[in-house]
Amino acid sequence: MENERLILVTNDDSVNAKGIHALVEMAKQFGRVVVVAPDKPQSGMGHAITINHPLRLTPTNIFGDTNAFACSGTPVDCVKLAISEVLHRKPDFIFSGINHGENSSTNVLYSGTMSAAIEGAMEGISSIGFSLADFAENADFEATQFFGAKIIQQLIEQPISTRSV
Repeated sequence: MENERLILVTNDDSVNAKGIHALVEMAKQFGRVVVVAPDKPQSGMGHAITINHPLRLTPTNIFGDTNAFACSGTPVDCVKLAISEVLHRKPDFIFSGINHGENSSTNVLYSGTMSAAIEGAMEGISSIGFSLADFAENADFEATQFFGAKIIQQLIEQPISTRSV
């Protein structure tokens, strides 16, 4: 569908992380999802980009029928490559996360999850970084999916650029 929203999903915990799988399931109700996420954990990378090594994109079927790629670079590399090489246009939204652990206070400066969302915003794309303040191995992402969907719905209904501050 030509008018369908295009949503890029990424993170810093890797394409295999439980949180990104929860985010993909949540995002699918709002449009066509494409995933480009690191092939290994990239927590704490901040807004780093890869400059001295070739970047690799590897298709993966880990999300079933959702088009997805594992990237050898940082979360910001994922956003840049997704726009220029995978999507060939800017997506309507970038959703990053769901980070397994909180991104609050100064942690936002170091977070690859938040930096991916910031990179999207710098490109003029409505972007959100999601986190779950739970470090337990068996963390339950269900509440984040529930409230995240409400936040996304509000963003769609009233885009940030038209909100009064």
